[in-house]
Order: sequence, then structure tokens, then C-alpha cells
Amino acid sequence: MERTIAAISEAVPGNKWQSLFHFHWPAYRRWYLSEGAAVRPLYLSARIALRQHMPELLPTYDHLVELAGGGDIAARFLTLYRPPAYMRGCSQAVWTGSPQILVRNYDYSPRLFEGTVLHTAWNGRWVVGTSDCLWGLVDGLNQDGLTVSLSFGGRREVGDGFGVPLLLRYILEFCTTTREAVESLCRIPSHMSYNVTVLDRQGDYKTVFIAPDREPQVTGLAMTTNHQQGVEWDQHARASATLERERALGRYLTKYANDSFRLVRAFLRPPLYSTAYRRGFGTLYTAVYCPQSLNMEYLWPRDSWHFPLAGFVEGARSVKFAQVPGSLEILH
Repeated sequence: MERTIAAISEAVPGNKWQSLFHFHWPAYRRWYLSEGAAVRPLYLSARIALRQHMPELLPTYDHLVELAGGGDIAARFLTLYRPPAYMRGCSQAVWTGSPQILVRNYDYSPRLFEGTVLHTAWNGRWVVGTSDCLWGLVDGLNQDGLTVSLSFGGRREVGDGFGVPLLLRYILEFCTTTREAVESLCRIPSHMSYNVTVLDRQGDYKTVFIAPDREPQVTGLAMTTNHQQGVEWDQHARASATLERERALGRYLTKYANDSFRLVRAFLRPPLYSTAYRRGFGTLYTAVYCPQSLNMEYLWPRDSWHFPLAGFVEGARSVKFAQVPGSLEILH
């Protein structure tokens, strides 16, 4: 299977974002309504929740709803409040040498990958990252050198909160330090369990375990895979090899404590690099974020793509994923 990844720069949401919405909306709409419209929050309650927890995002949200055509379902979806359950894999780590970097593998199904790198300044702060749910992010960097990445927390519980990609968008739009990001993660409810690693330009880093049914746990961990303090969902842990990847990460962080290049290369081979695309846990890209130089880079075993925050260049790249059956349609 081949997927096209697009790099798009648009300081303020306009025609480019609108085109993305129209391209992806049919599939996102089916996913959002997959359990029935009545299960999803009504527009007013969803907007109230957004205003209560992330009021600074409301002007951007309202503008996006307008660009999307103002329909009820789209307006409800774009709040990302209590969306359907979804999960992914992912491994991530902070290399604490000089300059510090955040490196991560994004493990998911190629058929469900939005495939967009967005470069924006929606609220006056430049942000670059991997788009999800049309305006959320699964990893990213802002002009202050704050970088953030997520991995699924390996728990079944679904609760009253927001899809975590919107939390990452909020952090990069309005936070400048790890401390501010952690405060936001501890305040804003997430509808599922995730591990969010944050690194700022001063070298401060934290990993926060968030969940819909218990208090956030702030840790000094420099790495995480797909469980929190321990495995709570055995089937998912086996399918995603979360413990095997965690052990490997621990070894690599020690072995390559003085060699960031070799640490990054370790993300491009098993067990960190996964080809379990049929199970939805294949590695779609390795991302390297450098807060000091304000650079983001996508890596694959035989290719790379550089995205500097300053001097960002739009483009498209086709990436092949082996042994992936079926349609290219985004199904979410």
C-alpha cells in the first residue's frame, strides 16, 4: 500500500484547511456516527465543554466550523468532545544529551492515517506537527521550543473528556514550557488513557499518564510505550508488544546515552519499528523533534523528510507500507 503524506502551511485556517476538511470529512463522518448520532454529545453541550476547558480555542473552532459549512454533525465532531473510542501503538523517548531531542514512532494502521503535516500560526504562535481529526495533533513543536508527543495508555476505559489530539493542539498553541503543558494536561479531561511526553527548550521533560477515570500521574520518565504504571489490558499489550518495546527502549537509552544518532536509528529497526500493519500497529513514521533548532524530521528506514519551523516547505511524499491489504480509504 502507498499513502501520500502532505506538508501544508497555512498561517490562518482558510482554503487549504477547507480542502482538507472536504477530502477527509466523509470518512470522519462515518467514524463519528459509527455508534449512532444519539450517542455523541449534542452541539450545545459539546461547545460548552470546549468553552469550559479550552476557551482560548473557541475563536479558532468557530472559524473552522464556518469553513466546514456550519453543519451540526461537523460542528459536534470538531469539538472532539467524547468521540468514539480509538487506540494506537507508539514508542517515544527523550534523549537527554546535547541538544536534547524527543523521538517517537507512530504505530497505527496506514488506512486510518490522515497523512498531513500542518504548519500553522492559528493563534499567533507557529506550530508544526502531525495532524489528526483535522485540527488535533499526535505530535508537534511550537516556536518556543516546546514539543509534545502521545502514545496510547493501554486501557479500555472511555469517559467524559476530549480526544487527546485536541489537548496536544491546545498545549502547542498556548503553552511555552513543560510546566505549563503539564498543568494543562492535569486540568483538561481526556476521554481515554494516554501517555503524553513533553520536552521544552530549557531541557525540562515530563511524561504524564492521563485517563478518564483517575487522576493524572506526572512522572519523570524519559520513555513510554503503551501501558502506564503496569499492563492493564493483556490482549492489547501482547498485540502491541508494549513490554518488549519498553525493555528495548530502556537498553537503548543507556547504551546510546552519548550517541543520539544511534538512538534514533534504533527506532528504525525491530522491536521498536513494527510491521504489524494488519493488526493496526505498524510504524507509519519515526519523528525527531529538536527544541533547540526548532526542527522536526520524519524518518523511514530508507528515506527522510525535514520540516524546519522556519523555512517550512510544502510538498507531498508517497510512502509504501508492505503487506497491507484493502482500500486506501480512511475509515477511522
